[in-house]
Amino acid sequence: MKTIRSSFLIAIALCTSMVFAALGQAEEQSIIVQSTTSTQNSGLFDYILPIFQKSSGIRVDVVAVGTGQAIKNARNCDGDVLFVHAKPAEEKFVSEGYGVKRFDVMYNDFVIVGPPADPAGISGYSGAAASLRKIADTKSTFASRGDDSGTHKKELSLWKKAGVDVNAASGTWYRETGSGMGATLNVSVGMAAYTMTDRATWIAFRNKGGFKVAVEGDQLMFNQYGIMQVNPVRCPNVKASAARRFVDWIITRPGQSAIAGYKLDGQQLFFPNAARQGAS
Repeated sequence: MKTIRSSFLIAIALCTSMVFAALGQAEEQSIIVQSTTSTQNSGLFDYILPIFQKSSGIRVDVVAVGTGQAIKNARNCDGDVLFVHAKPAEEKFVSEGYGVKRFDVMYNDFVIVGPPADPAGISGYSGAAASLRKIADTKSTFASRGDDSGTHKKELSLWKKAGVDVNAASGTWYRETGSGMGATLNVSVGMAAYTMTDRATWIAFRNKGGFKVAVEGDQLMFNQYGIMQVNPVRCPNVKASAARRFVDWIITRPGQSAIAGYKLDGQQLFFPNAARQGAS
């Protein structure tokens, strides 16, 4: 009788440990990626993440905010991977020990879009700083994200190059939305205001209202994206194994091919370039 009872207890213990192991494994099969609104609004994640999940069994949950906020969230250990587009800030994140290693992933470019009337007369310009200078000189309305995103950081650097103090103009012709790219484009169209956007979000944006790309082609408007695993030394809750698998997938041939394969209206939105670092 004691033998039967002992065997029964052992069986229960084994089943219990198997259940807990299964639960732990299920929990490990999902990660949080802190990213920017452009990768979300463009539809890129909707396209590539199911491909990754099918091949790996790992679900990826995306928190899409401005790059500045995404970095803050990752610093607070609220994520496993950081996937954004502000290279100096990303490199600082890694150098301060919050990220394991940064990799280039893909690129596209920024463009300045504006209303059909083109009040600043910048349509067809290729010089970003000169175009912004004309917008300021004519006091044409400009909608800025104003959210410390990668797009906002780039925009501010171009205003500085143009010699324009947008802080002094805040609330007049220069309006800050404090919102993501899609929302800012909607505000821009509603106000007949110029704005700067990444090209992918612009292509995916459906409420153009006659707005067109006014300025493009300046090398200063190059838009590089990077990815890095959050450092488990700083953040012990990081699902390091699953996060590393996602990063490895993104920067090697399967992920790079998936990124290149994402198109809207026959246009490729992002151009993979991780291979320049030796990924294959």
